[in-house]
Amino acid sequence: MNTKLTLVLDKSIIERAKSYASTKKTSLSKLIESYLDSVTAEEKSKEEISPLVKSLSGVIS
Repeated sequence: MNTKLTLVLDKSIIERAKSYASTKKTSLSKLIESYLDSVTAEEKSKEEISPLVKSLSGVIS
């Protein structure tokens, strides 16, 4: 369900954000929605990494 939200932001930030959204071929609303979703999502459970895997990190390419 979509709900309208009014924000008061600095004009130059809005202009830059619109330009950025345009280059990404998305709307400013979708850009903000995606950002808010990412910062408010519950932290995904972190799997325990074994010491062996940690020691190999960066060695294998």
